[in-house]
Amino acid sequence: MTENITVFTQNSIRITDRDRQIYIDPFHIREEPHDADYILITHDHYDHFSPEDIKKVAGSNTILIVPEKMQSKANEAADLVKRIITVNPGVYRDIDGLEIETVPAYNILKPFHTKNAEWVGYILRVDGKRIYIAGDTDATKEAKTVKCDIALVPIGGTYTMDAKKAAELVNTLRPSVAIPVHYGSIVGKPGDGEVFADNVKDPIKVEFKITF
Repeated sequence: MTENITVFTQNSIRITDRDRQIYIDPFHIREEPHDADYILITHDHYDHFSPEDIKKVAGSNTILIVPEKMQSKANEAADLVKRIITVNPGVYRDIDGLEIETVPAYNILKPFHTKNAEWVGYILRVDGKRIYIAGDTDATKEAKTVKCDIALVPIGGTYTMDAKKAAELVNTLRPSVAIPVHYGSIVGKPGDGEVFADNVKDPIKVEFKITF
């Protein structure tokens, strides 16, 4: 079910949808494939919006999708892509055949990702599955209502949920598969993945995609 999903580091993800390549928050990309059909950005922090890495994956027809409030910052990458499309939280869009929904992504008590910044997570409809990429968020009321088959959730703490809180969210959502992200490099320890897995309830399957 998840063979088409690669996690590089942090929230840097690639999803293959048949012959289309979808990147989310490309960061620390080692190769220069220039194969992205879509690049989705959750918010404007340097480890999520990296023009240097966008340049490595973007091609002549790449569509860059960003939250509306970071449109001016996204113009830093305008020459690297074919066009830029902006989205608000809580909307559905069909962008050249890619169906996406946006979910508000924010901290509840921490100051790092405020709700009024209107940053987002994404639900992608790929190959009949709903894939939720939560972005940098806590277990918000909006996140708890997501319906998905696969959930990629941050577990590193500090700027996002920690491993136990992320497991609680996943247990509420009850996807078939949960994939922890955003740990083991800038924030969080590699062992946080095991803490997450230990707290996720059956029959949800936990898969590790980040390698250390």
